[in-house]
Amino acid sequence: MKSTLVTFPSGLTSGRSQIVGTVPVEGGRHGLVVSETPFHPLDHTWPDQPADRGTIGGLPVVDCVTGALPEDGEILLGTDIPVRRGAEGWEWLVVHVTDSPLPVGTEVELEVDREHRTGLSAGHTACHLAALALNAALAGRWRKEARPDSLGHPDFDQAAITSSRIEPYGSVDVYRLGKSLRKKGFSADDLDPSAVADEVNERLAGWVAADAPVRVEVPGPELTARRTWHCSLPDGEASIPCGGTHVTRTSELGSVSIALTLDDAALTMKTTVSMC
Repeated sequence: MKSTLVTFPSGLTSGRSQIVGTVPVEGGRHGLVVSETPFHPLDHTWPDQPADRGTIGGLPVVDCVTGALPEDGEILLGTDIPVRRGAEGWEWLVVHVTDSPLPVGTEVELEVDREHRTGLSAGHTACHLAALALNAALAGRWRKEARPDSLGHPDFDQAAITSSRIEPYGSVDVYRLGKSLRKKGFSADDLDPSAVADEVNERLAGWVAADAPVRVEVPGPELTARRTWHCSLPDGEASIPCGGTHVTRTSELGSVSIALTLDDAALTMKTTVSMC
């Protein structure tokens, strides 16, 4: 069985393919593997964007997860995978979880729930924009040289993030502000979340109004291809490594706003999209 080819990076939500493998799933469910799929699975390494919904061969897809097949081994799913995505010696699979089986060799139609995908794509694009705007707003708090983001600001997002969860039309990101970040040169003394949020929201409003084009650079069709999100902002060409789905222009987001809360040495950013 070869690694699954994926079409979701280009925005596709439907396709036809052949079932090439099956795997038992906890709870008596069935994992169906096809050679090519438009479904975005939950990533086991960095599970930020939830799985697509939809149907395969007319059956509801109740979950969609990453699978990994080692040489001379059995398919492992999700958190049971002991290596990072893309590790050599493994085939990487999109596993469509259903309540009923379908036989290997069956040609099936795959249909992704477009409304759900749109919400997640909007949330993911907004999440990246918010992270870049937060980096800019916090740039003056660094006392040591820090690795810059693609717009030239110290990359607080990558230095401090502990979790990120994409939601339909939004996201929640949590950042640590403890000793390790202080050692890197970041000062959170007297940080005013409300004032920072105001600055971030002002920048986000400008970026959305700019109708900036968004694209995903796709070096290959495999699930493990190292894809990169790009956005041509007024501030410069922004780029972030990303395996998720996105809108095609910032104006599609309508409006994007964030709220920040500070609690127990953690900064939480909730991003909300209000599409036109």
